[in-house]
Amino acid sequence: MMHAEQAARPRGDCPGCARLAASATAHCLTGCAIGEVLGLVVATAFDLSDAPSIGVAVVFAFIFGYSFTLIPLARARVPVATAVGLALAADTLSIVVMEVVDNAIILAIPGAMDAGLDEALFWGSLAFALVVAFSVAFPVNFYLIKRGRGHAVLHQYHY
Repeated sequence: MMHAEQAARPRGDCPGCARLAASATAHCLTGCAIGEVLGLVVATAFDLSDAPSIGVAVVFAFIFGYSFTLIPLARARVPVATAVGLALAADTLSIVVMEVVDNAIILAIPGAMDAGLDEALFWGSLAFALVVAFSVAFPVNFYLIKRGRGHAVLHQYHY
């Protein structure tokens, strides 16, 4: 079991950090992707323009991104205040990086924001954006984990 003091120590070579960073980034990507799609479904249903659509999708991405950390912590009976603090510390930077990269790419692809949920352009541009977002967020998570931050601190709760 890793204790908080151990988790906060820099790890030097850090065997296993790349695997943990890949897992943390995939975990973040899953929550962000679900949130993005759900947010865009809601935005489409309400016929929102680009900026509000992105806003709704980002809010949902944060909700789902954090929930993917909070639910296992709740199952481990971590007190709510502690769980929220851990989720914020572990996921915020990763979600921010993913959302900035993802939305910048979607905005840069001609027609992607106007594509409907039933169009290949929507799904293709979203898939491409999420792959690029993963590749940018992975080194961020690796750095945090190597420094004993991010998802490294969750392991004291057998996460």
